[in-house]
Amino acid sequence: MPKIEENNAEVRARILETASKLFYQRGVRAVGVDLVVEEAGVAKTSLYRHFGTKDDLVAAFLKREDEDFWGTWDRVAAQHRNDAVAELDAHLAWIGERVGRPHYRGCPQINVAAEFPEADHPARKVATAHKLEMRRRLKSIAERLGAARPDELAGQLSLLINGAFVSSKLFSPGEATPLLRRTAHALIEASRS
Repeated sequence: MPKIEENNAEVRARILETASKLFYQRGVRAVGVDLVVEEAGVAKTSLYRHFGTKDDLVAAFLKREDEDFWGTWDRVAAQHRNDAVAELDAHLAWIGERVGRPHYRGCPQINVAAEFPEADHPARKVATAHKLEMRRRLKSIAERLGAARPDELAGQLSLLINGAFVSSKLFSPGEATPLLRRTAHALIEASRS
């Protein structure tokens, strides 16, 4: 019995890994379940056993991306608990590095949200929750920075970061992090006056 469960877990992981790669590289609407099962080397029934619908598979892809993103965020935050400026700078550094990667195609949540405008779509819900969580976390940093209007600064920082996600191809190599940091510091200064 444990062997079957292990195989099921392996099959599920392989399907999700394959779908995630394809969804990110090509876009969700451009990738059908037939391509996912072919690339993963599994039967279509296996895909539907683990993910009831393609929409469920897309939501699982975004949840997986969330875990990676927030895992990195939490590790960085833990290193700078007592210094909000250093924490924000460190976040902007890894985000700047991320958007500077050669094969970076933008934020998966933004990409999927653009493909699914329906507010009640499972993937759109995950994407929306991700962006709200980022703003919540940025507001916590803004409060620690002593911003007069922390929610407004959080919104501005969210705009800055999301703008970097969608503008990645416009940056020269190594340009994203310094731009993010200088802009964030200007926003912080303005928020204190």
